[in-house]
Amino acid sequence: MISKILVPTDGSKTAKKAAGYAVELAEQLNASIIILSVVDQHSLIARTVPASEAPRKTIAPLSDYLKEAAQIYTAEIKKMCDKNNIVSTISIKTGHPVEEIVKAAKGLKADLIVMGSHGRSALSATLLGSVSYGVIHNDKKIHVLIVRG
Repeated sequence: MISKILVPTDGSKTAKKAAGYAVELAEQLNASIIILSVVDQHSLIARTVPASEAPRKTIAPLSDYLKEAAQIYTAEIKKMCDKNNIVSTISIKTGHPVEEIVKAAKGLKADLIVMGSHGRSALSATLLGSVSYGVIHNDKKIHVLIVRG
């Protein structure tokens, strides 16, 4: 029986679509939803600012910005849950997205992960994003439902 659904989000269009699907599913199953956003600041810094040019003081404002963005993404899904009378909680973590999603699913005893096929970091030509691919192949005990973008 599915009573807890983990919904990771990065604010992408595909993640929002997956969240909508998860809300509908939770409504039918009378399940609760755990909304998760993972701040992966290390990969963003490496892609946007060369290490030799990144002063130490830029890390804190960037981290704050990423956490604020995560709060916005998760709040949108929380509103969807509230509108449909779905019990939901928000969790914002910092770390590697695949590891944090799997760890959260195990730690919170989620019965199902519902996520988008690709998010903000995936190339448009990629069929399955690296995070969703990693979650699927990380632990075979956790059921994962992938929603296409």
